[in-house]
Amino acid sequence: MTLAACSRGGDDDRAPQPGDQQVAKVQDQIIWASDVKREAVAQGLVGEGEPLDVTSELFRRVLDEVVDQKLLAREAERRRLDASPLAQRRLEATRERILGDMLVESVVNGAISDQAIQTLYNEQLRLAKTSEEIRVRLILSRTKPEADAVIGILGQGASFEAVAMERSIDEATRFSGGDLGYSTLDVMPQAYAGALRDKPAGSTVGPFQTEGGWAVLRVEDRRKENPPTLEQARPQIVRYLTYEGVRRLLEQLRGKAKVDILLPSGPGAGEEEPASAPSGGLPRPAPAPAPAPSSASDTPFSPAA
Repeated sequence: MTLAACSRGGDDDRAPQPGDQQVAKVQDQIIWASDVKREAVAQGLVGEGEPLDVTSELFRRVLDEVVDQKLLAREAERRRLDASPLAQRRLEATRERILGDMLVESVVNGAISDQAIQTLYNEQLRLAKTSEEIRVRLILSRTKPEADAVIGILGQGASFEAVAMERSIDEATRFSGGDLGYSTLDVMPQAYAGALRDKPAGSTVGPFQTEGGWAVLRVEDRRKENPPTLEQARPQIVRYLTYEGVRRLLEQLRGKAKVDILLPSGPGAGEEEPASAPSGGLPRPAPAPAPAPSSASDTPFSPAA
């Protein structure tokens, strides 16, 4: 409602953007196709760059919601609800979020070029080629004597998969023969990574203690990491570059502005990095490392298995 109440640009017959289309009119206020698309993007129903056909069922549903918003906002204005100090502060906060989003769109998003995406992808691809994925099977026991018994059974030639199905307490993997799939050491629990670091394919490792119990592992395979394609990685790279761009912009703005925090100092009251970008209609970028990635574990995209 606040968005509808503070946006009166629909009274103008001129299209807000080239090729826009009038799709409804509430009393004297025009609703444009771009208004409906913006609402659909804000709700996460379509992506910023995706088309939204005005003849689609989704468009009609969102259009009905926009009409309802405008009707509610007009009634709130008729009752003078927008005149209270609290309403004015809330409307101003909404206005500031929208303006912040527009700044991000024009300054940050505009700077994310195909060349920037390709450059970061190439760097991460180079780093990914130096890392290795390991396929591992797990048998998890409650106690060390139980894990020692597992080692004894395996030493007699029993199949690791069969023993995992019979004895492992890890319900997530026991019925697949303890298969943990492929992963890199940097995403494994520290105890697993330390035990597997130099072990060749075919090795049986353990038992060693973990948070969930006593683990016995078998190294099924080691291979060079299989990175995603550029198109698979693009959404995560764009989020990373957006976050970095917003972080730098906020650093510049805070460096020029006088900001006084009026709360008393105390535990947990130290200075923090600006937490986020304006978030009204834009997807909030996922947190990412502040410095440019310098190792495979810092990559802004996750390798495909």
